[in-house]
Amino acid sequence: MVQTNGKYEADNIQVLEGLEAVRRRPGMYVGGTDVKALHHLVYEVVDNSIDEALAGACTRIEIRIHPDSSVSVTDNGRGIPVGMHPQMKKSALEVVMTTLHAGGKFGGGGYKVSGGLHGVGVSAVNALSEWCEVEVRREGQVHFQRYERGIPKAPVKVIGKAKASESGTKTTFKYDPKIFKEEMEFHFNTLVQRFREMAFVTRGVTIFFEDERTNREMTFYFEGGITSFVRYLNRNRENLHPVVYIEKEMEGIGIEAAIQYTDAFTESVYSFANTINTVDGGTHMTGLRSSLTRVINDYARKNGLLKDADPNFTGDDTREGLTAIVSVKHPDPQFESQTKVKLMNPEVQTYVTQIVGEAFSTFLEENPQAAKAIIAKCLTSSRARDAARKARDLVIRKSALESLTLPGKLADCSERDSTKTELYIVEGDSAGGSAKQGRDRHFQAILPLRGKILNTERARLDKILGNNEVKALISALGTGIGEGFDVEGLRYGRIIIMTDADVDGSHIRTLLLTFFFRYMPLLIEGGHLFIAQPPLYRIAYKNSVKYSYSEKEKDKILKEMASADKANIQRYKGLGEMNPEQLWETTMNPENRTLLLVTVDDAAEADRTFDMLMGDAVDPRRRFIQTHAKAVRNLDI
Repeated sequence: MVQTNGKYEADNIQVLEGLEAVRRRPGMYVGGTDVKALHHLVYEVVDNSIDEALAGACTRIEIRIHPDSSVSVTDNGRGIPVGMHPQMKKSALEVVMTTLHAGGKFGGGGYKVSGGLHGVGVSAVNALSEWCEVEVRREGQVHFQRYERGIPKAPVKVIGKAKASESGTKTTFKYDPKIFKEEMEFHFNTLVQRFREMAFVTRGVTIFFEDERTNREMTFYFEGGITSFVRYLNRNRENLHPVVYIEKEMEGIGIEAAIQYTDAFTESVYSFANTINTVDGGTHMTGLRSSLTRVINDYARKNGLLKDADPNFTGDDTREGLTAIVSVKHPDPQFESQTKVKLMNPEVQTYVTQIVGEAFSTFLEENPQAAKAIIAKCLTSSRARDAARKARDLVIRKSALESLTLPGKLADCSERDSTKTELYIVEGDSAGGSAKQGRDRHFQAILPLRGKILNTERARLDKILGNNEVKALISALGTGIGEGFDVEGLRYGRIIIMTDADVDGSHIRTLLLTFFFRYMPLLIEGGHLFIAQPPLYRIAYKNSVKYSYSEKEKDKILKEMASADKANIQRYKGLGEMNPEQLWETTMNPENRTLLLVTVDDAAEADRTFDMLMGDAVDPRRRFIQTHAKAVRNLDI
């Protein structure tokens, strides 16, 4: 029986007034208080401007990060209404900014389709901001209101005149450090990816983004919409046919899709609902995939490209080399949560399946050469998948016969609870030796890799499974791979890549990241993959020893020393140069070390980058290296 202390009466029931609920439970509204949630604040405000564009009322959106990390979003839409609200008896602007579930997106009159559907977006941003200011240009006047932690400082007032042709909203906010307590900042590249996606799926709108902290800026405008998006994703790949573009409205739901097959070994499929990237997919994604598989099988059977004895292509076969975008505009979309990562409307699957199926079937009939190339790709994929299955079964059988399910080079730990264990993947035997001696054997396991693993961007799974280093890694992790992958079998809660801070170390790290991104993305999504940060310098003076992880930190340490010129500075070129105690103290001890969590905030951009860096096309890689040469760190010559 559970023991409780104290009474539980009517006066124990709390009612959170106004926006206090948002401040108490930010996770319910913006997904948490981490750096991802911080960026979500910007997306919520920009989504409102995108909704104006979808309504045909906005052609330009400007986003600026100011030197104090406040953010302003300006659009040339209709401007938030400022008149007196009949029920609330105050300005409609104040109602929108301070009341949850208030907005023009519920009745159907203000917006036909909208991304900000819960009506909590901008009011939640206001609640989680130290201060927020809104300027509205409407009907020849500029209206203004300021809020501090969601509370208006004064009623809405007119602060100036606007030209008769001017209208729109400017929202400026500064996130609240009492809510977002960890030291964090807005990342230019993360925001750039999101705004690029928004411009692709909102054809004809200009998005201007400026970071005043670093004087960087970008402008996006794509007349081609999602067709341009597919071309952008495939610019480093060999295409099998031109982009197939489909657009149709059914029962008031607008459906767009753009499809193209390439010579890649993986799929790149992304889905959007009312311009919002539904990263977990949903019914529109399911409809797209199932219709392509059905149409390709039907065409292959009808034209004798699949023999009677051959089994149908599976979804995995028809998705290899597929790049596709599916975007729906729905007047009443149902999302899995406020952060809108998965679309749930069942009717969308039916409509997408029908529309994409009809259009893609027509394309194959009218373009027999492209159809043969796609089906040849599916056949090769099917045979390779069969070979991979046999190779995987062989690996499993061999392990069972030898009664050795773990690779011999693995130095395992004694702890069996995977939430407490760590696997360090290290390069070479010398670093492996230091790591084995320096580790805490209770919870830290070491897997040394000899040389560089296979470049998994340029190989199918059957070839990958023939590589000894990759086999050892798969075996140590315990999750299996491909169709047999199961994250429940993961033997280590943290997988830590620990390589040297030189060119070879960076290459090995990139090869490993490519492998995890392509074949075990759930480990990245689950927050299991990390990169160790070994020190660059050991600075010793008399009885004092300090470690520096950057040039800047080294200079700071030397500046603080009384006799810096007498200090002994050692530059670590490799992990093997550290003795076991030093490696433990600096890189493996949970109390002192620094680990970088590997995340994929923008899968489309990560997909393109891995393809460009590790794929077959040489020119894009050369351009990338030339462009970023001056930004390289830790390059040993």
